[in-house]
This record gives sequence, structure tokens and C-alpha cells, in this order.
Amino acid sequence: MEPRAAQLRRREGLGGQKEDRPSREGNNDTHRGPDLLQWTRHMQAVKTQLLEQAQGQLTELLDQAMCEAIQAYPPQDRPVPSIPPDSLHKTREPSLGKRKVFINRKSLLDELMEVQHFRTIYHMFVAGLCVFIISTLAIDFIDEGRLMLEFDLLIFSFGQLPLALVTWVPMFLSTLLVPYQALWLWARPQSRAAWTLGVGLGCMLLAGHTAVLSILPVHVAVEYQLPPASRCVLVFEQVRLLMKSYSFLREIVPGTLRARGGEGIRAPSFSSYLYFLFCPTLIYRETYPRTPNVRWNYVAKNVAQALGCVLYACFILGRLCVPVFANMSREPFSTRALVLSIMHATLPGIFMLLLIFFAFLHCWLNAFAEMLRFGDRMFYRDWWNSTSFSNYYRTWNVVVHDWLYSYVYQDGLWLLGGRARRAAMLGVFLVSAVVHEYIFCFVLGFFYPVMLLLFLVIGGPLNFMMHDRRTGPAWNVLMWTMLFLGQGIQVSLYCQEWYARRHCPLTQTTFWGLVTPRSWSCHT
Repeated sequence: MEPRAAQLRRREGLGGQKEDRPSREGNNDTHRGPDLLQWTRHMQAVKTQLLEQAQGQLTELLDQAMCEAIQAYPPQDRPVPSIPPDSLHKTREPSLGKRKVFINRKSLLDELMEVQHFRTIYHMFVAGLCVFIISTLAIDFIDEGRLMLEFDLLIFSFGQLPLALVTWVPMFLSTLLVPYQALWLWARPQSRAAWTLGVGLGCMLLAGHTAVLSILPVHVAVEYQLPPASRCVLVFEQVRLLMKSYSFLREIVPGTLRARGGEGIRAPSFSSYLYFLFCPTLIYRETYPRTPNVRWNYVAKNVAQALGCVLYACFILGRLCVPVFANMSREPFSTRALVLSIMHATLPGIFMLLLIFFAFLHCWLNAFAEMLRFGDRMFYRDWWNSTSFSNYYRTWNVVVHDWLYSYVYQDGLWLLGGRARRAAMLGVFLVSAVVHEYIFCFVLGFFYPVMLLLFLVIGGPLNFMMHDRRTGPAWNVLMWTMLFLGQGIQVSLYCQEWYARRHCPLTQTTFWGLVTPRSWSCHT
């Protein structure tokens, strides 16, 4: 214990030092102030650069770690797969080694629907459907003197639906049996001669399977003149089954081909392949993350919303498109009328885009995911916030984008030695444009390459010009403006061609008569 007097003297001495220190430090700070400010800014810039680099490297490492963790998960009756020793070095080339990783996550709209403000926007769209129904009832009451909802357009669009469903059965059975049987022929242990014979037989089976999926739906649609909605069922299933077959073989066959003649490898289970054919993804994995149970009320809600979107689309076409374009081909052509029709079609066009997105990419896929307890519900991202078309193409339909990225872009890079990225990206655009144009041609029953030109002539250059470095609200406004105009062009030109082919049928069927747009000459 120090004496009390000594403690008081020491405190007074410290107080005197504290009083002198500010005056000396104040003089030093006066000289060091500008230098300290510049040094602080420099260190902040260095910190930002280090954080950006660390974030990029950490993202690649985490993606690789998740992928390896999922691959290393031991399935039933399977040994734990070995991890390559150089797997961590592959993060330097993520474009060539990056694989789709499935995890449990909800769809973005399900998360946004938990916010009251976003639910109000959803209620506004429901109110719009109610307005269309009230408008239809009012017009029918004024014209006919009775309240009656007519569903002529809906009934016409889904005509001969049972025939389309019957046609789907052999398409599905072919996809269910042929690729798996071909893989079994290649994977079972056998002599080299027998293995070569099995490879030839498997290739013949796959060629027959491709012919069935390619020819059968086209023949039925043309022979029986199926209406648009029934054709949609066939063409979407045709494309989906072809993409799933390719993914299954692409993921399994390389391991089979690397196996030597007498060794063989074990083929995946038939139940995993059957599950893959129904689950809402186009990338094959033997196992997927699963939810603990099925919420049947959630399934019923999404199915009801999807059917409501179909009804909504019929009202939009019947009230906003049919009265404008039904008799347009009977009037003299003028540039003014064409431009006005495109501008008029922008609103129903963007409505149709939003309805297709909500009905299929959210409601329909979530309903199937819930019934199958499929855990990864990221079927889309926040494409509405995109400030570039490259980001829009990646986030609009994640299910198809994953397939294109894995089997067109990455395989294209691998074939080109990992260098020609723009060439691989152009290949993705070409494949997507051709498939989209084929779908429109199949559904509408005529060839009019509006979608092909919009994809290649406009969408391709915009993808390279409006890249991810473009940020800010002005770019998002520009993207939405281009979407409005693009949808208006599609709705206007396709509707004009639809009615022109009914008002001006060909007197003699020729090739050029079939591929030449009838709306260019059908004006009486």
C-alpha cells in the first residue's frame, strides 16, 4: 500500500503531463493531417481490392468444396469415392471444371411472398383477372342480355388434348427404357468383342429413340392438325425428354468409356433414373437433396395458380389481341398500322411473358418439386433486376441455363481447348435460338423466323454490349424497354401471320409458299 500523499502527487504529475500533451500533439497533427488523410484513402482502396480478390477466390473454393462434399457423400451400398489430389488446383479454371451443385433452397418468389408489400403486387394481378372477368360479363350482358362466360378460345386451344397425352406415352416409355438399357449394355463386365457388339447395339437403340422423339410428335401434330395448346404439350415434352436423355448419358457414359473392356463399372440404379425423368431439373445426379415431407396444400395452391394463369392468358388474348389482329390482314398495308399494332401489342406481350414465367417456372415446377420432395427450388433468379442481357439470360430460366452451360458452353470450351469463350457463347446462342424457333414453329404450325432473328440479330449483340459491368437503374430501364418492344414485335407479327394464313390459304402447296410469310401479301 502506497502512502496517500504519494498517490496524490503521482496523480497531479500525470494530470500535468496530460495537459501538456494535447498542445504538443496538436502541432504534430497540423502537419500530419493531409498525409494521414491520403494514407487512409490509400489503405481503404487496398482493402477494397483485397476484399474483392478474396471474395472471388473464396467463392470458387466454397463451390469446389460443396461439389466435392456432395460427390463424396456415400450412397447406399457404395464405397466412398476417392477425391483427386489435384482437385483444389482446378479452381483456377472454374469454367472447365464447374459443376451444378444442388442444395435445399426455396424459390425466390416464395421468399418474397412473405413480405406484405410484395403480396400486394400479387393481389394487383389477381384484381386484374377479376376486371377481365367483369368486363367479359358486362359485354355479354349488354350484347346478349345474359350473363355468360364464353371459353371458346380456351376450348379451341386445348382441343384434342387426349390425343396429345396418348402420344406422350410412347415418347416417355422410349426415354425410360432405351437410354438406361443402352448404358447397361456398355457398363456390364464382358469381353472386348462382346463389349464392342454391345456398344453398336446401344447406339442403334439410341438412334431409334431419337427418331421416335423427333418424328412421332411432329407426325401427330401435322396429321391431326392439333391446336396450339395441345401442340405445346407435345413439343415441350419432346424437348424435355431429349435434354434429359442427353444429360443422363453425358454424365454417366464418360466413366463407362474410361473403363477397360473386362473391368466395367456399375450402372446407376433404375430408380434414380426414373426419379430424374420427373424431377424439375435437366442435370442428372444419382441423388438430390430432398425435403422431409410433402405439403399437399402447397401443391394444390400452385396447380390452381397455374390454371388461373392459363385462364388469364386466354382473357388477354381474347380481349386485347383478337379484336385488333383478326381483320388486320383484310385491310391495306401501311407502315403506320404496323407500328401502331406493335405498340398496342407491347402490353399484352409483357403480360404473357410474366404469366408464362409465373405459371411454368414458379407454379408448375414448384408443384412437381413439392410432390417429389425435390429440395433445390432455384428455377430462376431475380431476372427483373437485370441491368444487362447477359445476366437476364442467365437468371430468367435457370433450369435450361444450367443445361446449356454444362453441355454446350463447357463442352464447347473443352473441345476448343478452353480458349475461345466467345465462340462457345455464340454456340449457346445458336442452339437456344434454333430450339426456340422450332418450338414456335411447332406450336403455331408455320415458319416465321421472328424469334430466330430477335435472338441472333438483336439478342446476340446486346448480350456482348450490355454486359455485367453495366449497372445502375438506367440500364434496368433500358432492359425492360427492350423486353416490352420485343414482346410487342412477337405478338404483333405472329398474330398477323396466324390470321393471314386463315384468310389467304394457298391455292397450290409449294415449299416457298410454306416458308414465305403470308402476312406480307395477304391484304385485300
